[in-house]
Amino acid sequence: MRKILFVLAACLALVLFFTACTAGPNAAAGVPDASGDLAGFWLGLWHGCIALFTVIGSLFIDDLKVYEVHNNGGWYDFGFLLGVMLFFGGGGGGASKKARRRR
Repeated sequence: MRKILFVLAACLALVLFFTACTAGPNAAAGVPDASGDLAGFWLGLWHGCIALFTVIGSLFIDDLKVYEVHNNGGWYDFGFLLGVMLFFGGGGGGASKKARRRR
């Protein structure tokens, strides 16, 4: 009985932890930046490709952000995700027959 209560408490703690980390609404989405521009698909693709370098740079530069908040919504998000996948090799290469080779 004690083990079950411990597992339930641990699961509840994990659920609370992960729900606390969910993203909230972006109030700046669809609002142009100071230059009057919104980041679109192509800028999202570029930001996704340089995400690793931006994260490293943001550790040393306070004003450097990984994600452009002044974006046009879904197309920027899609470009960002595609850029991250292209840069980090998320194209499914691990599912190939070559990777399944047994020793």
